[in-house]
Amino acid sequence: MKLDPTKMKNWEIAEAAENNIKSIFQLAEEIGLQKDELLPAGHTLGKVHFAKVLDRLKNVPTAKYIDVTAITPTPFGEGKTTTTIGLIQGLAKCGKRPTGAIRQPSAGPTFNVKGGAAGGGLAQCLPLIPFSIRLTGDIDSVTNAHNLCMVALTARMQHERNYDDERLAKRNLRRLDIDPDSIQIGWAIDLCAQSLRNIRIGLGGKNNGFEMNSGFQITVSSEVMAILAISKNLGDFRQRIARIVVAKDRKGNDITAADLEVDGAMTAWMLDALNPNLLQTMEGQPLFVHAGPFANIAIGQSSVIADLVATKLGDYHVTESGFGSDIGYEKFWNLKCRISGLNPGAVVIVATVRALKMHGGGPPVRPGAPLSEEYAKEHLDLLEKGCENLIAHIEIVKKSGVRPIVCINSFSADTKAEHKLIKKIAEQHGAVAVVSEHWLKGGEGAVELAQAVIDTCEQKNNFKYLYDYELPLRKRIELIAKEVYGANGVSYSEIALEKLKTLEANPATQKFGLCMAKTHLSLSYDPEFKGRPIGWELPIRDVLVYKGAEFIVPLAGEIKLMPGTSSDPAFRRIDVDVNTGKVKGLL
Repeated sequence: MKLDPTKMKNWEIAEAAENNIKSIFQLAEEIGLQKDELLPAGHTLGKVHFAKVLDRLKNVPTAKYIDVTAITPTPFGEGKTTTTIGLIQGLAKCGKRPTGAIRQPSAGPTFNVKGGAAGGGLAQCLPLIPFSIRLTGDIDSVTNAHNLCMVALTARMQHERNYDDERLAKRNLRRLDIDPDSIQIGWAIDLCAQSLRNIRIGLGGKNNGFEMNSGFQITVSSEVMAILAISKNLGDFRQRIARIVVAKDRKGNDITAADLEVDGAMTAWMLDALNPNLLQTMEGQPLFVHAGPFANIAIGQSSVIADLVATKLGDYHVTESGFGSDIGYEKFWNLKCRISGLNPGAVVIVATVRALKMHGGGPPVRPGAPLSEEYAKEHLDLLEKGCENLIAHIEIVKKSGVRPIVCINSFSADTKAEHKLIKKIAEQHGAVAVVSEHWLKGGEGAVELAQAVIDTCEQKNNFKYLYDYELPLRKRIELIAKEVYGANGVSYSEIALEKLKTLEANPATQKFGLCMAKTHLSLSYDPEFKGRPIGWELPIRDVLVYKGAEFIVPLAGEIKLMPGTSSDPAFRRIDVDVNTGKVKGLL
């Protein structure tokens, strides 16, 4: 059966392609995994015992390391995962042994507007349905470990209110004297649920909990997910979980997961989730799926563990960073690479004609609404103006010391003149630029992109971090704002300024990494500012502290940790064929 992306939906292509999928045992054997290193979870996917692999292959050379990022996207995304998978398939066509790592999709966008994150056309991750829904339960584990911590906190607050010190002592508990106005975390759910952002819990009297204000965040923004993404081994993970700060006592001291004696149980719930998931591309290359998305409110990277394992199992390893280079690549560059010790040999910036026209003043691109006709016709004036956004992203990557490769992700409505203009502007600003047709042709359509990556990896680069951890936190924030986002400066709310001064005064927290939280729909803090905004200040309204992950999280603008569900969500079109049990309708 010929698979034609122009006539078939992504889920239909995936369903047809899965007739020829490799078994997980064949895939594992082909990449050199031993039997005790594979933890099968069915016929076509499984987990990999990372500790055994890393111990056995510790002296094996590390693969070339490639990151895929993007320009500032439309709400639909510009095809980073599709490009990541297409590039892996293209590298295989060039005779290389590639591996890949992508993030596990959150149920929030999967059942909302954006849809899943399996790629598209002839560059997809298989098997599609388990990848998109539940997988092996990692996100469920993060949700439950996070909420177990909240259960421990709220139960402890109730018992300390109801019991005197003698009754607490009989239960081998010391009074933590938790300040109810200092709670640092809420509850987690992996859905876009705006009605749960602010809630009140503990209603109904003293036997029904401690009454207080609370709220939910989407699971992938949890500190537990951040710790999963950056931990290098079980011991590292266990220590970080213990340091999660959940509240303060009435004297202002931290109350941690360890103080609540829930850190061990949280780790136990996450034990299997530490092992990365192994799936495959449509053309049979290994694809590790581990950790979550949302670089606007989280680190938004596939896990350090997945990269450490994958770079020992092939000669080229491709990973992806969430959203545009201003947030996803910036965190890859200054956080993930610093933690893993891996440095990229090449960085791919995904660009589309559609997004660049929008940045050039084209009509708004709204979730759930059809695209205006400007996006279906040639408009070189809009495109040229919009390339200011592309230039900004090229400059961001160049500041890390790596020459960027611009991948023009080809759409059917694009014209050759539009592609030629983007290529010309990208090359004028120091990037390599290629048109790629991986969506339409799979690996064959990405050979030119793959060859550009191979050539770039052979050249020596001067990869360097944007800042040193000795630089004060506010100086770092201002450096990111000016050098990455293009702001004139930074303004702080009173509460943000007070917190940052306290954090800078503490030698430990002063050296934490910065995990910025801001909109992904603009280089600025305001999603309505398209193109390359100038003459603006970055407003920091609050600062979160993740002591387990060792992240300082400045909140810029009106960014929220819980997205909302639209009026026309994807779940309206998802169903099950009752005769076959197959899921249909996934975006």
